[in-house]
Amino acid sequence: MTTIERKIEALRAATGKSPEYAEIVPLFIRLYEYIAGQGQETGIGIEVSNSGTGERTATGFPLLSPRELRVEAERTAAFLNAVIALLKEAGREGQDGLERIATALASGSIDPAPLFSAILERRRGPMEEAAAIAGVAAPLLEYIVEIPLKIALERFAEGYSSDGFPAWEEGFCPVCGSRAGMAELTGDEGRRLLSCSACNFRWPFKRLKCPYCGNEEAEKLAYFTADDGPIRIDTCTGCSRYIKTRDSRKGNADVPLEVEDLLTIHLDMLAAREGFERGK
Repeated sequence: MTTIERKIEALRAATGKSPEYAEIVPLFIRLYEYIAGQGQETGIGIEVSNSGTGERTATGFPLLSPRELRVEAERTAAFLNAVIALLKEAGREGQDGLERIATALASGSIDPAPLFSAILERRRGPMEEAAAIAGVAAPLLEYIVEIPLKIALERFAEGYSSDGFPAWEEGFCPVCGSRAGMAELTGDEGRRLLSCSACNFRWPFKRLKCPYCGNEEAEKLAYFTADDGPIRIDTCTGCSRYIKTRDSRKGNADVPLEVEDLLTIHLDMLAAREGFERGK
């Protein structure tokens, strides 16, 4: 079973168990089904030279740099248009914003290629400028543009193992450089792995350390839960950020973390009420 198929299966199972997901889950199932079919063709390619990659990650730089993205404009535009059409058909809100993005893409007033690079480099300026041109909120445009980029990055990251970067001690992804989106505790000893918010690559990280500010003071690190499930919220009062963590020893080890993240939005709301922001 492919990664996409596992995501679809997990979402369908969640809908059957929890009726409250019935409104949001079908949309994501349709997105994943599209991706599993013709949607794999995002128009984004990645070409990384193997020479010097070990030195790059050993010195704290991710394997991939934005200049190694190869974007075929027509194929990427076709993919984005198909995603927008799907969202317009399935959604009830944001129709005007989606139409404006589609118009801006068709006219060429928005070029996705530099936006992909800006996302990898965590530069907000280009996205905000493009959103202003289209007349939409930046988060909506970023959400749309991230979809094909994440697909391409995930396919690229599947070629590397979680233990493939033994010298890596950073809280951001050794493959693409994006922030950690979730964490997981695995094995009898609860080995901690961080999961990339963009390419879903997982890598080992210290158990008692904030992945966002590097704080290792135990009195500033804590966690809380909302129930007896496997997901908890790890917090750091040093930077007021949090990361959702799955203790796979309690279950759900077969559920992709990207799906787990989607199905635990209530924990994000709880963390916000406690005064914590999601790590960036």
